[in-house]
Amino acid sequence: MTTERHTKLLIIGSGPAGYTAGIYGARAMLEPILVQGVQPGGQLTITTEVENWPSRKEVQGPDLMVEMEDHARAAGTEIISDHISDLDLSKRPFTAKGESGTTYTADAVVLATGAQARWLGLPSEEKFKGFGVSACATCDGFFYRGQEIVVVGGGNSAVEEALFLTNFASKVTLIHRRDELRSEKILQDRLFKNEKITPLWFHELEEVFGTDEPLGVEGVRVRHVKTGEITEIPCKGVFIAIGHAPSNELVKDTLETHMGGYVVTKPDSTETSIPGVFAAGDLTDYKYRQAITSAGMGCMAALEAERFLAEQE
Repeated sequence: MTTERHTKLLIIGSGPAGYTAGIYGARAMLEPILVQGVQPGGQLTITTEVENWPSRKEVQGPDLMVEMEDHARAAGTEIISDHISDLDLSKRPFTAKGESGTTYTADAVVLATGAQARWLGLPSEEKFKGFGVSACATCDGFFYRGQEIVVVGGGNSAVEEALFLTNFASKVTLIHRRDELRSEKILQDRLFKNEKITPLWFHELEEVFGTDEPLGVEGVRVRHVKTGEITEIPCKGVFIAIGHAPSNELVKDTLETHMGGYVVTKPDSTETSIPGVFAAGDLTDYKYRQAITSAGMGCMAALEAERFLAEQE
């Protein structure tokens, strides 16, 4: 049975941007509806320690998101467990279709769909995905106790994954195609001091190999970017940590994007190329990609939506 719901403000996606938009939207008496999506809480739900959230010296990512959801709900946001599969922004009210069968109409929309893990695109990577190849150390690291593991990448994500995996692995090899990391210095210091981690510079992943029955990883082949020499590294787990791509599937053909798919917003604003549609968080932020900046943009989006709706009235 199809259900129709109308709201002044529809927030698509959770995470710091979505929940903060919900808090501010509710306080503005917009009675917002927030549709959580397939990963309620976003990327922080697969993160362990968060050490840069103001007022909290250390907090677990999933715990922080539970608190933010509770806050948004207490403020008056209606939070719905559903996933938006189609979004029509051609006319107002805007129309969103949920996989539950519910159709949502809204006078304004805040997009907070975040980002998802980026993959290398190797056939062998795809073959062993879920059977030794992962993009989430906090999800799967536990399965590799006492084993040798490979992490691919050179940014914050890769270093954080490598450090976390030392809680389980006997050895972590960090494969990076350059000879220096792009991560924060404090994370680099921790990595270089950790005896379990061995950086492998100027290499890139060529192939993952393993057994077919049962499906499982036995090692990787890596190629030296300068000489082309191939080296085999035995391992039981391969963690791909090369960043994230914006989750723009709903709007990539209707909103202006740039920098590989990030939604374009007006300077110092969350306004998109369609009036009444606002974007916040990792969907639009290709530069900072931090929880605190996402939350700030969620605040901006709700305030700008309130102003937009007042002008329409």
